[in-house]
Amino acid sequence: MHRYFTDQRHEVLRQRVRDFAECEVRPRIAEMEASRSVCHGLSRLIARQGWIGATIQRAYGGMGAGHMAKTVIIEELSRVSAAMGAMVQASQLGVAKIVHFGNEEQKKTWLPAIASGDCLPTIAVTEPESGGHVLGMASTAVRDGDDYVLNGRKIYVGNSHVGDLHGVVVRTGEGSRGLSAFLVESDRPGFRVGEQEPAMGLHGFSFGELFFDNCRVPAANLLGREGDGLSVAYSSSVLYGRPNLTAVSLGIHQAVLDETSRFCAERQRYGKPLAELSNIKLKLGRIQSRLLLARLSAYHAVHLLDQGLPCDAELMNAKLVNVESALESARDAMDIHAACGLFTDRPVERFLRDAHHIFAPAGTSDVQLLRLGELALGQVKGEWSSRLAELLRLEPAERPEEDAPATVPGQRTGSGRSWFARLR
Repeated sequence: MHRYFTDQRHEVLRQRVRDFAECEVRPRIAEMEASRSVCHGLSRLIARQGWIGATIQRAYGGMGAGHMAKTVIIEELSRVSAAMGAMVQASQLGVAKIVHFGNEEQKKTWLPAIASGDCLPTIAVTEPESGGHVLGMASTAVRDGDDYVLNGRKIYVGNSHVGDLHGVVVRTGEGSRGLSAFLVESDRPGFRVGEQEPAMGLHGFSFGELFFDNCRVPAANLLGREGDGLSVAYSSSVLYGRPNLTAVSLGIHQAVLDETSRFCAERQRYGKPLAELSNIKLKLGRIQSRLLLARLSAYHAVHLLDQGLPCDAELMNAKLVNVESALESARDAMDIHAACGLFTDRPVERFLRDAHHIFAPAGTSDVQLLRLGELALGQVKGEWSSRLAELLRLEPAERPEEDAPATVPGQRTGSGRSWFARLR
């Protein structure tokens, strides 16, 4: 599978990330688990490897390596620490809004800093009273001369406590065209980060609250135009959030198999290794089978994305398959470990806790199934993976006003080498 979807460059990158994770990340896991707080130093160290810039064009200092490379990076980090894999995926999610909607000045200002690791970006959409209902948000931005004044609150913001540049979607008007996105620097007056709350898993990663109290930002910080906020939110979630979280799940899944296989080979029962028991082999076989299918769905989806082909359904399915199968395999691993799995001297309980954190972001499994059901019924309005490639060929004044991709319902069309492919 690696040979089909990845080339030598991907595998060299994989080995580099794996070596880094073993040398720099693994020794810090115990401390992160004990403190249950964000690991600022390690987050910065990882960022300075240049991996946040995987999909940033070389002209802006990025790797220009595409979504498959991004997947490999997140997967290998998550194989050692899902918290640090989540940190990278959240930062790369923050890249999407600038790459797709930023003007040239914004790209020149921020993309080189992100690619070098000097700036960690986030995206902030979710609010306490609206959850995944994006149109239910209440935070606002009001134009005041050459500035906008932001008021409101965002929750579950990945990298909330290490982020330098927050991409914030708020209301500037009514309805679906009344959402707009802004770049908000973390040192802006009127902006603050809430206290970090301890969570079940992903210790070392932060996903907290942002507060805006008459926070004034220049009009130049508007991403795209007023009214583009819904597109910023949805496109970032579909094209970056789902594959990124898929990669975190994939890394956790691989770690589950590695650790459980090792445990079964070392643990003795009835005078021979636990792995010799047929019921244990069956459970290991199920974990291995799930992992093979999960990796196939993940790599296939991002391969299509890199080729500029329609792949919204594949991205949804990859997130669904990877999250659900990683959880199932982690539960099987806990069964195999039995009482041993309940103690923190072995990492299997951490894998299960961390896997649960990937379930909700970018849509729960029910959301993915709902969208896939709409595809089966021919009810989809179009594909973000096709739409953005077309939008980027247009001047801003020519961009269509539709709230959703304007294609024939249920139709899946491609345009060959899209802008995604040209990233490389």
